[in-house]
Amino acid sequence: MKVIILGGCGGMGRYASKAISSFDQIQSLTIADLHKEDAEEFAKQLGSHVEGIGLNINDKELLYGTLKSFDIVVNTVGPFFKYGYGVLKASLDTNCHYMDICDDWEPAEKMLELDYLAKERGLLAILGMGASPGITNLLGAIAINELDEAETIYTGWSMDEAKPEDISSQKQTNAAMIHGIEQISGKVKVFQDKKFQMTKPLKEIEINYPQRGKFKASIFGHPEAITFPKHYKNLKASMNLVHGDRLVMTILRLINKLIDLKLLSKISAARFLDWLERNTSSNNSEHQNSLPEIYALAIGSKNNKLESVGVSYDGAPTRELSMGDATGLPLALGLKMFIEGEIPIRGVISPESKDIDHRKMLLEICNLLEIRNATIKIDRSWES
Repeated sequence: MKVIILGGCGGMGRYASKAISSFDQIQSLTIADLHKEDAEEFAKQLGSHVEGIGLNINDKELLYGTLKSFDIVVNTVGPFFKYGYGVLKASLDTNCHYMDICDDWEPAEKMLELDYLAKERGLLAILGMGASPGITNLLGAIAINELDEAETIYTGWSMDEAKPEDISSQKQTNAAMIHGIEQISGKVKVFQDKKFQMTKPLKEIEINYPQRGKFKASIFGHPEAITFPKHYKNLKASMNLVHGDRLVMTILRLINKLIDLKLLSKISAARFLDWLERNTSSNNSEHQNSLPEIYALAIGSKNNKLESVGVSYDGAPTRELSMGDATGLPLALGLKMFIEGEIPIRGVISPESKDIDHRKMLLEICNLLEIRNATIKIDRSWES
């Protein structure tokens, strides 16, 4: 298999690249980056079978010409609301399988429409194989399958963990922060009352997490809200939620208002958010009376009663984990499982697809993340 990873020495991509370079099934791995020198230097650290090249994905002719030489495209170039759809379309047009860490709902919605093209060409495209989306989708699938019929799925994560990477080839404003600002400004799409609706981001939602209690979390624009209804047709609601330090959440709401009033540009807001995330710390730790750092919560019927199921990780990492670890390593594992024939489906899917072994993938991700004695923690309302 010949694999190219776009943005492969960026803040997220370098973690996926390092893991992928160790896979025996990879004939060759090409690290593509806007900055050729960075790609070449990073490739040297990964082995003789790894090559670094310069590639501007805005050059459509160059992009198509380059991808024709590969079997699989791994895309980590953000923000995805700018680049996701175009790269997926180029990959399918050049007969490449595709995987990414797309975390914007806008392109995810459009990319799902290419399902017919992927199936026609016998190709697989997995969208959002990172942390959120990614791990959250896998947790959500397990939660849904615990119920007789699920009506609502919430995926959630802690803003306190969203620290930008210190090492990256990116020279301009951090793409993850641009993504964050995009998804807390204007309006975002959620699935509610059996239909997609636009709503204000950061709107507070009260949830009742089994075994833990009631909490307030805030709506954040993410693909999970879009992709779950594709894979689970009986759902009535699907939303992605964020929680975190009260001061940080207050600042995000202030940024939201300033952008709406046109007193702050999105680029300036992204730069400020980058600074804020690098220079603030939270002393919040996960306790029994708090939400997990990353989780899914499904609500629906069980034995003819309204019940709920929360699913999260249980276990402590043996080393300090970064946002790049949590995002890049699940992407690498998704590629590995596909190459080994464990994801036989074709088309455009996301990680909650019923054709993926959710439990196995979650536990394998734990191994890559070096989480000690990791288990999948399931909290059921009917066991309280």
